[in-house]
Amino acid sequence: MGTTSTVPPATRAAVILPWERPTPHDEFRAAEARLEEAVGLAASIGLVIVRQAVLSIRAVRPSTLFGSGQVEQLAEMVRQDDVKVMIVDSRLSPGQQRNLERALNCKVLDRTGLILDIFGARAATREGVLQVELAHLEYQRSRLVRLWTHLERQRGGFGFLGGPGETQMEADRRMLDERLVKLRKELEQVRRTRGLHRTARKKVPFPVVALVGYTNAGKSTLFNALTGAAVHAQDQLFATLDPTMRGVTLPSGRRVILSDTVGFISELPTELVAAFRATLEEVAEADIILHVRDVAHPDSAAQRADVINVLTGMARDGMLDANWPDRCIEVLNKADLLGGVEAVERSPGSVVISAITGQGMADLFSALDAKMTATMILSHVRLDVTDGAALAWLYAHGEVLERCDRERDITLEVRLFEEDRARFEGLYPGTLVGVDQD
Repeated sequence: MGTTSTVPPATRAAVILPWERPTPHDEFRAAEARLEEAVGLAASIGLVIVRQAVLSIRAVRPSTLFGSGQVEQLAEMVRQDDVKVMIVDSRLSPGQQRNLERALNCKVLDRTGLILDIFGARAATREGVLQVELAHLEYQRSRLVRLWTHLERQRGGFGFLGGPGETQMEADRRMLDERLVKLRKELEQVRRTRGLHRTARKKVPFPVVALVGYTNAGKSTLFNALTGAAVHAQDQLFATLDPTMRGVTLPSGRRVILSDTVGFISELPTELVAAFRATLEEVAEADIILHVRDVAHPDSAAQRADVINVLTGMARDGMLDANWPDRCIEVLNKADLLGGVEAVERSPGSVVISAITGQGMADLFSALDAKMTATMILSHVRLDVTDGAALAWLYAHGEVLERCDRERDITLEVRLFEEDRARFEGLYPGTLVGVDQD
């Protein structure tokens, strides 16, 4: 007698990209790349994609986004392919989403809802779970209109005369608002804790290097290659969501803290931009930013622009200092897919690597050392020969370039980060005899 499988069947889905631009050949390729990304997003949460298409939008219909003929075409697609979920790679209004679900007789998910579902499935840490729940609730609050007829019922009023009471929609919105207030308080506590951790890290004289980049650019693979860690990394959009930090010793002997952050994506839901502010703060606090790009991706230039736009927006909002480009190294990853590092055309200041094969990693280490050296201050120090603690401090926290031992004192030329120079001056006043600002 055969056994019955308890594994639920995979959900059949279709992915549709509404395309409002004219489509000559070059722009249509961009549309196909965008559609491929949407398919990847849907597949990453276990949906089985049975149909995908780009639909040109000549005039946006306020009620359904698509024209009536296109809605009929989509309804026929749902019937033929037994589609249970229709992914529309655009932001739908609550009314558009409701009307499409009625017309297509299946669940409809827009780009925002899809990304929120992915984040909800992947968040692992307490902070990540809180951030995703906050974003979900903010998204749901604007869509209470999608809930059905029970929202029209009234609850009983208070007092002897009764009264109209409270509608179910008002009650739901009130409960959502209460939960949102609680979540924001919890997240604020998480941010304060992260701030304390950053303050503690600043007492350890290791610069922070943050990895940023478009999702699936290979940040986690590079993180593992640099640290020897086992952070989850695979060819999948948003494979990792929660920030991870590890200490790394560079070949030069310098010690740094490496931070892997969530990947960026075009048209990131505004709910998530706000909710993931704590994650972005790791980038804001970084001494060096490694912008990792998938140089083999057909939309690599557009992905670069998306990341630059987010970082520029952070600077505009005061989350990131205006001179962040001076601290940034562009890392062109996945060179192995294009024939190796020598086959990749590079821009000035960029580094070409393959994180998975190790090609170009020596160049990346050199670029990191050079960038750190550029931010350090050359200081002249004179110590008493008996002041071994100060001497040891300089070797542990700085880069000693020259040392001269005499009978009564020791003079040194040492490179120090600005924060470390100030700390040294506070710990050992009178020993710093000169600083070269150049």
